[in-house]
Amino acid sequence: MTFWFLLLLGLFTYFIVQRSVAGITRTPVWILWLVLMTPALIWSVWAAIHGPDHPLPIALAIGPFIICPLLYWLLIQWGRRDSSPSAEQTQNQALESKPATETKPEPSNLRPIEPTEEAQLRNCFPWSVYYIHNIEYRPQAVLCRGQLRTKPAVAYQRIRENIEAQFGDRFLVILQEGLDGKPFFALVPNPQARAAGQSQQKLTRPILALGLVLATLFTTTLVGVEFAGGDLQTITSNPAVLFQGLPYALALMTILGIHESGHYIAARFYKIRATLPYFIPIPFFLGTFGAFIQMRSPVPNRKALFDVSLAGPLAGFVATLPLLIWGLAHSTVVPLPAEPRMLDPNALNPNYSLLVALLSKLALGDQLVANRAIDLHPVAIAGFLGLVVTALNLMPVGQLDGGHIVHAMFGQRTGAAIGQIARFLLLGLSLIQPGFLLWAIILFFMPIADQPALNDVTELDNWRDLCGLMALGLLVLIILPVPTAITQLLQI
Repeated sequence: MTFWFLLLLGLFTYFIVQRSVAGITRTPVWILWLVLMTPALIWSVWAAIHGPDHPLPIALAIGPFIICPLLYWLLIQWGRRDSSPSAEQTQNQALESKPATETKPEPSNLRPIEPTEEAQLRNCFPWSVYYIHNIEYRPQAVLCRGQLRTKPAVAYQRIRENIEAQFGDRFLVILQEGLDGKPFFALVPNPQARAAGQSQQKLTRPILALGLVLATLFTTTLVGVEFAGGDLQTITSNPAVLFQGLPYALALMTILGIHESGHYIAARFYKIRATLPYFIPIPFFLGTFGAFIQMRSPVPNRKALFDVSLAGPLAGFVATLPLLIWGLAHSTVVPLPAEPRMLDPNALNPNYSLLVALLSKLALGDQLVANRAIDLHPVAIAGFLGLVVTALNLMPVGQLDGGHIVHAMFGQRTGAAIGQIARFLLLGLSLIQPGFLLWAIILFFMPIADQPALNDVTELDNWRDLCGLMALGLLVLIILPVPTAITQLLQI
């Protein structure tokens, strides 16, 4: 009964958010939806763990009602769009265009160029590079269709230079495949041209980023005290109890911070305007909703899309691995409960994840045998959450890092098809591992396609394709239950 209530509530909440704020903020709808659903999820998890006879603590009963609406408002404000058409909106309009054989040019009062400029535009397309057939005018976009006569990267570079020489910085030049499989160019108004005077200091907001770091350090420390078995009620008489929560807080923030810093550094390498990493503090649950950055300029090509998307999970996993192994080595082996729960930090069943089982056996050795669970050290809890964050981000769906990765590897349409398959595979896995059901539901609420790169046609090199397959393999290692043959081999 609780599950169906949550499902209906989640559907209703998602459609309300989608209709009310999706057009005014760049913040992903699924994040806003998750924030609004947090109170119901926390109360449901509490009831599932402690039973309906145990009343909620005051902090859990009232805190989410105060924190979540405020966080929801802040996320909307941080991602608020300008009143002028954004790059994302205009790219979406280009995406929705039909092949030239199925539509006629549409006159519009919002034509981005004047009729007298069409001859100048045609001159930007040399016949030996891209033989242009026709030009279609859409609201806030110009679609140029024709025949590609050289490599996509060469054509894009040459035509972009010609358009910049002729029209300055008025347009973003997009190259992507149409529904007929043929590459076409789209010219959309450049929102950065009007924002050229904006200072880098306003984009990065270091004081805000530092304040959120300190606030999140405090909230994760409070949660860490509970994970360490301390008593928060004694803080006023014994402030030193906070030191018990620092191992968890520092480990978790290191993992999340390095993950987002990987995105940030890669974005800066490709000269993509991006904000500093912002942490999201909450004084309950895990102490934080994670961290995020926002990219404020388009991704130049699929290579950049791949590198920026992979940099975060890769950096976060590299930071997670030593912390998790150290934490597991300092954890305690306990008897497996009669009814084990998937994410119980006091009795974690390592067989729920192939990678966790391998690392647990490596760290604990002969202590870990069959029918045993692990009472996790606070650092191990942070490391385990690092794996969860890595796996969730590597899901090949929509605007998650994994969705960007498969888009960069296979193209936008094939990447969207892979995302649809991944949704159903995770839903099937939730029949074996009920703990994945919430993940599966969240993925079905996410848009299946992400935004195209400016040059969305040029393919990746073989090395990046191999790295992408390895990243998807890491996802499988994290979420795949341990096969029986391996449990017998590891004697767990």
